Amino acid sequence: MDFLTLFLIYLGFVLALATLLCLCSGRKEGFLARSANRASQVLSVLIPSQLQRVAHRALHRLFHTRSCLFVLLHVALQAAVFGEYTWEVFVYCWELQFHLLLLLLPYLLLAGNLGCFLLCSRANPGTVTKSNAASLVKVYAYDGVLFQRGLVCPTCTVEKPARSKHCSVCGTCVHRFDHHCVWVNNCIGASNAGVFLLYLLSLMATAGALAAVTAAFLIQVLLLSNIMHGTYLDAQGQEQPVQISFLVQHLFLTFPRIVFMLGFVILLTLVLGGYCSFSLYLALTNQTTNEWCKSRRCGGSSQPQDRPLIYKNIYSKGIWRNLKEIFSPPTVLERKKK
Repeated sequence: MDFLTLFLIYLGFVLALATLLCLCSGRKEGFLARSANRASQVLSVLIPSQLQRVAHRALHRLFHTRSCLFVLLHVALQAAVFGEYTWEVFVYCWELQFHLLLLLLPYLLLAGNLGCFLLCSRANPGTVTKSNAASLVKVYAYDGVLFQRGLVCPTCTVEKPARSKHCSVCGTCVHRFDHHCVWVNNCIGASNAGVFLLYLLSLMATAGALAAVTAAFLIQVLLLSNIMHGTYLDAQGQEQPVQISFLVQHLFLTFPRIVFMLGFVILLTLVLGGYCSFSLYLALTNQTTNEWCKSRRCGGSSQPQDRPLIYKNIYSKGIWRNLKEIFSPPTVLERKKK
């Protein structure tokens, strides 16, 4: 098996795993949840109980409490990628006389992404409190399926507005709750959903720009070396025409860190592209991740008593108005004017 095949299998495996995580998220008893439960049952027999308790506490600390670990990991990954880009790709491309604006584009996108990241992580997502609960209840109508009137949050002891949800990580109810993002260490709600969407788009654009510049550099190296039109000697000493696998292996042996960085940013661009597409779909249809997951769990319908109620998204007002609502959430006064 040649180098290119192994490299493609590796990328395909990681991409398939990331896709599986995205597809299985939101399912109450999905394939991923069942597999995790079965794996935990098997491991519980093999792993000592004390080590299990330590692992359980560590996972609870990571995913069920507010922690800066993923924020630090986020910053560390960006620093590592841009460090490699600056010290190798940028220098080599400058020597090859690449256009300066093309080389600076990833930095400009990074600056915008960091700005959106800070705004999203430090913003109030729309916390429901005893002082504003009465007014927030009037913003959105209750659909009677996903959101029922008169429900009180047992933790916050306030009436839950439509489209709100209590976040167990932050310990508060959030208006128009979307999800809790560990990467920004904050909930995504009515007040920061627009900034979060810009954060995702800018992050995808940054990764795409890095991938484009790095790929252009490697292609330029191959063109200048004339290796693409030559031949090489195989293990038996016979002359063979240059194949793609040989080109990839040659680049990997010459620029190993750059090739690994390119593979990482390409994979990141694909994953972020899928997630951005999903987030745009939710924004254009005026849905939240929480509502999308709930509608899937109940099968799109609910049957109280003897009269079936078919779930319908009553919050969609058309593409442009839905998109506007993401960046300018409605208030009680705006609803009264309508």
